[in-house]
Order: sequence, then C-alpha cells, then structure tokens
Amino acid sequence: MLFHPIMLPLLTLLFSYVIFCILRKLRSNPKLKLPPSPPRIPIIGNFHQITPLFHQFLHQMSLKYGPLVLFKFGSKPTLVVSSAEATSDILKTHDIIFADRFPAKAFKILFFGGNDIIMSPYNEQWKQLRKFCVVELLSPKRVNSFKHIREEEVDKMIQNIARERGGVVNLTETVFTVLNAIVFRCSLGDNFNKEYTDGFIELIEKANSLAGAFSFGDFFPWLQWLDIVSGFDAKLRNAAKELNIFFDQIIDDSIRISSQVDHSHHDKDEKKSFKEILISHAGKNNSSFTRECMKGLIMDMFVGGIDTSATVVDWAMAELIKNPKLMKKAQEEVRRVVGNKTNKVEEHHINQMDYLKCIVKETLRMHPPIPTYSRRSSGSAKIGGCDIPPNMEVFINVWTFQRDPKLWDEAEEFRPERFINNPIDFKGQDFQFIPFGSGRRGCPGMSFGLAVVELVLANLLFAFDWELPGGASSEELDMDEKAGFTIMRRTPIQVVPVPFCATFS
Repeated sequence: MLFHPIMLPLLTLLFSYVIFCILRKLRSNPKLKLPPSPPRIPIIGNFHQITPLFHQFLHQMSLKYGPLVLFKFGSKPTLVVSSAEATSDILKTHDIIFADRFPAKAFKILFFGGNDIIMSPYNEQWKQLRKFCVVELLSPKRVNSFKHIREEEVDKMIQNIARERGGVVNLTETVFTVLNAIVFRCSLGDNFNKEYTDGFIELIEKANSLAGAFSFGDFFPWLQWLDIVSGFDAKLRNAAKELNIFFDQIIDDSIRISSQVDHSHHDKDEKKSFKEILISHAGKNNSSFTRECMKGLIMDMFVGGIDTSATVVDWAMAELIKNPKLMKKAQEEVRRVVGNKTNKVEEHHINQMDYLKCIVKETLRMHPPIPTYSRRSSGSAKIGGCDIPPNMEVFINVWTFQRDPKLWDEAEEFRPERFINNPIDFKGQDFQFIPFGSGRRGCPGMSFGLAVVELVLANLLFAFDWELPGGASSEELDMDEKAGFTIMRRTPIQVVPVPFCATFS
C-alpha cells in the first residue's frame, strides 16, 4: 500500500490535537486531589480485576487502597465509597449532588424508559412519583391495609410445610413462593384475569437477570454494536415487549371493570391494590401520571418487594439454623408471646417480639440484600478530603462498613444481642447501618418489606423446629454468597420441619 503524501500532515495534525486535549485537561484541574486508584490497563481500565461477587471485590480493594477508591471501568470513572463517614458526606451533606443513578441501558428499557422511582433520574417527575409512593402506595395506613393478605398467604405457607409430614423441605423456595404471592396480590389485587399470571414470575426473574447483566454500551460506547451481535439488545427488547403486553392487559381490564362498577357503592379505598390506586390517581385529571409511570411503579413493587424480602428471611433462617442456641432463644420468645390461645403468629404479636426484631436487624447488617448502591455526581464535591468531579459514577458499598470492626464488636459474628437497647437503627440516620439506603433515594418500601419479613420469620419459628437432613451438623450449612441483583445464598436451605404442636402434625 503506497503512502499518500497527504497522510503525513493529517497524522501530524491529529497527534497535535490529541496532545493539546491532554494538556488542556491537565491544566484545567492542576490542583485536583483525586482518590487513590489501582493500576489500570488502557481502554478497559480495571475491568480485568472484577470478580463475580462485586461487593466483595470492592471490599478487598478498600482494604488495600482505603475508604475512597477511584476506578476506571471502560470509559467510566467510578468512585467506590466504603466508609460510613464518607457515605454521610454523600447522602447527607451533598445528597442533592448525588441524587442521580447510573443510567444503565437494561434498566431504562425494562423499567419503561425510566418512568419509575428506583432507577429514574432525579427530576420533577421523580419527585412527584416518590411523593405519591410515600403518601399513597406505601404509607403506614396502606401497608396495614394489606395485613389480611400477608396473614392469609403465610397461613397457606405453614399448612403446605405441615403437609410434608417430616419430609425434606426446600425452605428457600418456600419463602420465595410466599413472597411472590403476597406481592402479587398487593400489587394486582385478586380480581384480575388469572390467565395473565402464567409465566409472569419467570418473566420478572428474567428481567432481573438481564438488569444485572453486562452491557458493552454502558461502559464502551464505541462497542455498543457488540450488544446487538451478542443478542443482548434483542433479549432486552423481547423482555420489555412481554412486560408491556402483561401490564397493558391488566391495566385495560381494570379500567374496563372499573367503568362497569357502580361507584356509589364501590369498595373501600383501603381494600384497593397498588394497581387500582395507580389507575384511580391517573384518572384524576393527572396528565403527567402516564401509563408508563403506572407500569414502572408496579414493576418497582415486584423487583423491590420480592427478592429483597425473601433474601432477608432466607439469610435469617440460615443463621439461626447454624446457631442452634440463637434459634432456641428466638423460638422461646415467639412461642411465649403467642401463648396457647392461638396456633399462629398474628401481626399484633410482632411488636412484643424484641429479640425477633434484633434478628432482623442483625441479618440486614451482615447480609444487606443489595450490598452496593449506585449514585452519579451532577456537580463537584469534596468527599473525605478528595475532589469528586461531575459525572462521576459512585458505588456505596454498605456491605463493607456494616462489617467494619471499628464500628461493630465481633463484626463477622451473627449476634442479634448487639441491638438490644441499642439506639442504632436502619432508618437512614445512622450511616454505619443503612441497608435501606438514606437520603432522597432511601427505600420508600421499608415498612412494607419489614412487615412481610417479620411475619414470615415469626411463623416459621413458631410452627416448627428445624433439622438438617440425615442428621447433618449445623456447621455444615453452606453460607457462601451467590452473585446477582440481590445477594442470596449459593445453595437453598434443605431442612426437615418438626411440628411444634399437634396442630401442625
């Protein structure tokens, strides 16, 4: 191939331009103090270092480089925060600057263009949706209105376990099944065409899997064509299409049924499902509350309400099975509070179960279902003595500082007693313990999730004693984690339920 004479000046001009851009960038921030960074490889940055359990990889990096570490994942500069103090700076002092999230392609497609509150950008629409969720969808009054659903589904769970009559039960699967049923009924109600439910839970699971998958376009914009070649974009579009069909059908059916109802004698408002509340709100001359918003919020209920709550119950039962003395103490409290007047735990019993609440707190401390929270800086900020520029992706690794030995005695030990008469709580003000997040992006469904977790856990402890199959020792129970959108245990809990009294025999 002959070298064209014009090539030399063009290459010289291109080289000069690159040098100029580099020098301009260096001069623009001559005194910028950035967090420490591990060595990186050109173009891919630190991608080669990532391990499947992302939060544990970030934890190991924090032990080596400190509570603030600057990574480069592809073209994305990313700050990882692993201390309660720096987290307080971000979620309290500079909360408005870090109110946005990383706009991943999968979430934008699967969550109906960002018309939800989990992943949408911080803007006026998000504020309205958040306010609506707090005041209407997830208020204490509304959460209490679903009490009968929680108690009915938990009763069914206990009856199904009792029918096994001493056989081996997959407790992990059982817990996920009851959470699916509770969230489904609370979100969509009981009066919907049940033919739509076939395969819906599998579709949600597929969407969760895609949401946590790697996208070239998110980190290497010039390689986004690989998402097409690999089939990732097609999978996203197909899943989004199926979700749209499902939600459109149930919304259309609900609107049609509503138009045929005599509203002078309509059901009381407290009996409405999330779907019915959304449709009613949209109909009150609220043009900004679109159908896409309704779909996004219902999707939030499934994604945020099933896996996270089920994971907490699963970890709590695993820790208690592994620690028989703690299991016995928990069961003694639950059975003492319930007494002999009934054969089940009802929600009014829960407030008398202080140790049970400590177990839930300790589980959330050691096993936060979502161990890292994402943010994005919209402006400059000073965090932990370092300069954080705009458009920086941020991961807050709560898993690390909720196990920090400087903040917690025997941090790696499961000790519910640490929360007895302890003012530290998980409501977002004690930054060493924020499993539900904090600030503007704190989880609005905390009370809904806790109500389910406490009732399911209390009934499992009340109705049965639990043994491992074949007389296996509790020390043999696998407690390793599995990578995913929520951090579950690697293997399901296989146990033999022993009925506590004749009622469950």
